Amino acid sequence: MTLAEPADEALRAAVLGPPGPAHRRAVAKTITLLESTRADHRARADDLLNALLPHAGRAVRVGISGVPGVGKSTFIEALGLHLTGLGHRVAVLAVDPSSSVSGGSILGDKTRMERLSVDPQAYIRPSPSSGTLGGVAEKTREAMLVCEAAGYDVVIVETVGVGQSETAVAGMTDCFVLMQLPNAGDDLQAIKKGVMELADLVVINKADLDEDAATRARAQITSALRLLGTHAHVAAQVMQLSARDGTGVADFWAAVTRFRDAQQASGRLAARRHEQDRAWMWERIEAGLRERFRQHPAVRQALPGLTLEVRDGTLAASVAARRLLDLMDSKEPN
Repeated sequence: MTLAEPADEALRAAVLGPPGPAHRRAVAKTITLLESTRADHRARADDLLNALLPHAGRAVRVGISGVPGVGKSTFIEALGLHLTGLGHRVAVLAVDPSSSVSGGSILGDKTRMERLSVDPQAYIRPSPSSGTLGGVAEKTREAMLVCEAAGYDVVIVETVGVGQSETAVAGMTDCFVLMQLPNAGDDLQAIKKGVMELADLVVINKADLDEDAATRARAQITSALRLLGTHAHVAAQVMQLSARDGTGVADFWAAVTRFRDAQQASGRLAARRHEQDRAWMWERIEAGLRERFRQHPAVRQALPGLTLEVRDGTLAASVAARRLLDLMDSKEPN
């Protein structure tokens, strides 16, 4: 394997090098290269990622999702500071929603995690979702591998929020954590079974605001998990804590450690990661096919006219779709 440019070899060496400002810059530059949509950057990024791959895979991967306002950022900062205090190096990959109008994203997680962002043993990387479904960014998996190669032994992925489609983070982490509020009520109904079935740990945050409500929420969610029957995650555990006060954070990490150790001992962790890699491959194939479809000359030529016919009601959308797909098999115009 040879990297496309000599500068990429220096970048790889810096990512694998000792911690420090140059190391952090190299991690940031590598993830930026991975997120680029330019074809030449993509080729360089592929070679660089393959060069880093043998050094990745040894971190604890934790995915965290929850309703807006549940306190994900506050909790992640408290957890990150607890872990760096124990000697861990922590990477946080935070995904912010992108505007459907402007395409912009606030990327304010470093502001919300003020203390953790200046901790030399931590690295926070906010990324825009850019319309990607599943609560994560398109290149979150690749960014996670870069952070692992860089020596971060705990990688935390924070999703944009919670909904029926935001289950992708469970397909790239070792432990999927769902955060809830006391007095969850309709919030529990809102997330429904899609996320609940995948949760390895359920956390009731802000328990300090109303301990009785937090206890009731814990009981409600425990009952809900039982109602899901055999489809629910058999290892799901429900606990309550206060990220603001730091109460329960140590117990949470102990629960994550126990869960991961049990998964590793049984062989389920290796099987889970193998399945995640297979799913990642197919996800990239599907994304690549969509992009090639949009860029196909015959499709680009026919798309405006067919779109107009669909809009005017003279052509069924399903028929237009089949015609466009058939054009993928046609030869490119001279």
